[in-house]
Amino acid sequence: MEAAATSPRELRIVREPKVYVVGRQVVSDEAVARFLQDEDRTWQTDTEVGAEKLAEIAGRVCYMSYGRGRRTNADFLSHIVEVGHGSVLEHGVWSFVITGVSRSFTHELIRHRHFSYSQLSQRYVDESDSAFVEPDVIASDPALHAVWCEAVNAARAGYDSLVAGLEAKFTDVEDRTLRRKMARQAARSVLPNATETKIFFTGNARALRHFIELRGSEHADVEIRKVAVAILRLMQVEAPNMFSDYMLVPLADGTLATHTEHVKV
Repeated sequence: MEAAATSPRELRIVREPKVYVVGRQVVSDEAVARFLQDEDRTWQTDTEVGAEKLAEIAGRVCYMSYGRGRRTNADFLSHIVEVGHGSVLEHGVWSFVITGVSRSFTHELIRHRHFSYSQLSQRYVDESDSAFVEPDVIASDPALHAVWCEAVNAARAGYDSLVAGLEAKFTDVEDRTLRRKMARQAARSVLPNATETKIFFTGNARALRHFIELRGSEHADVEIRKVAVAILRLMQVEAPNMFSDYMLVPLADGTLATHTEHVKV
């Protein structure tokens, strides 16, 4: 990330997103043991990943196949993926924070309705010193980069002028926080889609696979594809038994795309 300006008016440019896994599941082994005892079943698994364990427990509930059939979690979940029994994967859940992404990105991300979202509010947060996300194809061309910077700086200047004028207009509003919110919510209308934002989202393994499959495609927008690739890399560490069938494929422009033989699980 290219940021940290010496002046609050210097244009801060971001070109790479950051993705953080901030939440994952913990299994109540005591409750699972009570369930197995009450059902006169014995079973153990070889995974320590909560989401993988829960998916296997859920899948075995369907046939009460505890102690029978596929012995390892990897074998069990790979079979689930192969036969397309994707609902079992919905029991594994993670939470993420994504930074260094544009409003264009989040407009596309929130179309994935099986995720839950909490996003930076432009009504409450001052955007006068916000960063902006520059697409690689523009950054690589000096002439286009200059045009982009000029447009972004014009929008920033307009935002600052509007905030100042609107706050003066709302001097009769006694609540200072409300006055600022009223000014910022109107002034934000001139900010470009390139404005950097931060978003928290939670999703299950099936929804994450769908996101990686669609947005990791070579046909997806470059910015969201970068995030899909980053999430895949994280999930192959977090839950390899659920995401090991994905590969990263180099593209002609030097970027990466995702691929799996098991689509629409």
